Amino acid sequence: MKIAIINGPNLNLLGTREPEVYGNKTFEDFFKELKNKFPAVEFSYFQSNVEGELINELQKHGFSFDGIILNPGGYTHTSVAIGDAIAAIKTPVIEVHISNVHAREDFRKISHVSAKCKGTIAGLGMKGYELAVSYFL
Repeated sequence: MKIAIINGPNLNLLGTREPEVYGNKTFEDFFKELKNKFPAVEFSYFQSNVEGELINELQKHGFSFDGIILNPGGYTHTSVAIGDAIAAIKTPVIEVHISNVHAREDFRKISHVSAKCKGTIAGLGMKGYELAVSYFL
């Protein structure tokens, strides 16, 4: 089982960015725990603040992996292109958000990617990634 995790803008700051919303753990530390919890899974991890790089990564894994877990960050609400990339690939995508985007500012309730994904997990912290892995298994 091969699963790619792709994180969007500002998620490189997890552990220091708004800890009251996103927690105190870096994604790198969480990723080590995730790999230990699911040793049979071959994980790929990528993070970028650049929209085109996220699209390239979706296309890179979108025909050869068993699943993609995508946290598009702020691009959720602005990127038609990321939504189009998800629609163009064969690998199923689960959209994950650490915070409950529906309980935040009104603009965050709009997603250009959700309808293209197999499902969405929001508001459960880092646990959302783990639940997405469990879904693919």
